Amino acid sequence: MTEIKDINESTAKDQFILYWGDMGSQWGVNRSVAQIHALLFLSTSPMNAEQISDELGIARSNVSNSLKELVGWKLIRRVPIAGDRREHFVAEVDVWEMAMLIAQGRKEREIDPAMAAIDMCIRQADDEPNLNPVILNRMKEMQEFLQTADRWSSQMLSVPKSRLNALMKMGDKVFSLLKLTGKKSE
Repeated sequence: MTEIKDINESTAKDQFILYWGDMGSQWGVNRSVAQIHALLFLSTSPMNAEQISDELGIARSNVSNSLKELVGWKLIRRVPIAGDRREHFVAEVDVWEMAMLIAQGRKEREIDPAMAAIDMCIRQADDEPNLNPVILNRMKEMQEFLQTADRWSSQMLSVPKSRLNALMKMGDKVFSLLKLTGKKSE
């Protein structure tokens, strides 16, 4: 699976897994992790690591590490299978729930540490009387931006999925209501 087949030889499922892996790598996610996620997302029954390895042609050790990462993101979970001691996995298949889990995970892994680091820099800058005020101002602008983005993200993560879906489908209507399209006023 990690090698691209001729498009005429590949199934739609194969192509989805390949493209999801490619998109994942563009978003900073290991290609194998993204491909395993795609395979489990499309799978209609739980799969074990050996089945995943065989289907994708990915080394068993890589599959194990990728599964741990996906479990950490809460995008997949272990499920018991009667009579089988091996661990089996299923993916979250509700795309809205999946998007919310990814957004929450990225916030915790990326935004929160960035906010903490900038807060520390600003505290340190307050103790440096010779610091150029432009530098401090730029750091404070970044801090304010991240705090605003964090508040917005928290609000969006608390909106029920059905309402969030409706809000996103309103797209153009929201922009026209806020008069965000058309002439630039800046």
